[in-house]
Amino acid sequence: MTPEQATRLVELVEKVGLLKRELEHNQDRERYEARLARIEQKLFALADAMIETNPDSAAAIRKAWATPARSLAFRNAAHQKAPRSPD
Repeated sequence: MTPEQATRLVELVEKVGLLKRELEHNQDRERYEARLARIEQKLFALADAMIETNPDSAAAIRKAWATPARSLAFRNAAHQKAPRSPD
């Protein structure tokens, strides 16, 4: 998996994690509990499969699922600190 693909995957997991958090906030989690559990199971299986070849991405996937808002905030902060190319 290329670094760009890994980044896109983590972004996707963040978005789904944010949706999970919104369901919890709106007290709809029990309605979607089984679906969320299957998503989590597949994500963790993917992270386990990636841990040998790409441990940083595997950890980022787990973090993005567990704490999506925090993961997104750290990624945004890193992006803002990155030097910008002149346009």
